[in-house]
Amino acid sequence: MSDALYIGATAMQAQQAHVDAIANNLANVTTPGFKKGRISFADLVVSRGSTTHAGMDSPAPLQAAGVGVRIAAAARVFEGGEIKKTDAPLDIAIVGDGFFELAMPDGSRAYARGGTLKVNADGLLAHQGGSALKPGIAIPEDAEALLVSASGRVRARLPGQAAEVDIGQLDVVRFSNPQGLVSQGANMYRASDASGDPIGGRAGEDGIGTLAQGFLEGSNVKLLEEMVDLMVAQRAYEAGVKVVQASDEMLGMINALRK
Repeated sequence: MSDALYIGATAMQAQQAHVDAIANNLANVTTPGFKKGRISFADLVVSRGSTTHAGMDSPAPLQAAGVGVRIAAAARVFEGGEIKKTDAPLDIAIVGDGFFELAMPDGSRAYARGGTLKVNADGLLAHQGGSALKPGIAIPEDAEALLVSASGRVRARLPGQAAEVDIGQLDVVRFSNPQGLVSQGANMYRASDASGDPIGGRAGEDGIGTLAQGFLEGSNVKLLEEMVDLMVAQRAYEAGVKVVQASDEMLGMINALRK
């Protein structure tokens, strides 16, 4: 198989993945808390054996020849999105670094960047998908309002009581390498060897952001940047197609000469 044909095919495959990632980013430009995906590439090389050329006393040195491109990594970009005021009492944004820790139904842990919270069937403060936020804060059935401080302290306003009742402290964690988190959908992530273990703390301390009640973090997708990247990826894909077509035509000429 012609090297050029293979190289062009790898370019098409890589740029298709790039376009898919951009399309997903654009589809989630209005999704609260969405973190855009980013594809990075690396060249493919193969070592060529040494060859002796006419008129030369020694073989040419070994060389690594480029044979195309491959996807090196697909990661999330965890830069913050715009913090938007909603005034909804169960909308909680993390302003800065940090994740809420969630107790999943299978006993595992997941991590989320704020969002619209709810009271789940067990009466616990939960992520929008229903998984309880750690450490498990029970909401009184007769609570008239919930108040969440910047440091994560949760209080309830109960009927017949002048003072608000303290009902718990929200856990917020951070990661040394959040790009290593594995997306689980619904703006939830799982830890991996690449992300490292979660580092516990309190909102507003040790590099962890503060909480903002009545706010949501918007998507960090920048529409103009994605459109420019889409045009570049499209042109690169078209170039790969032309390389494949040209290589195919050259192979056709060679085959014709053999007849």
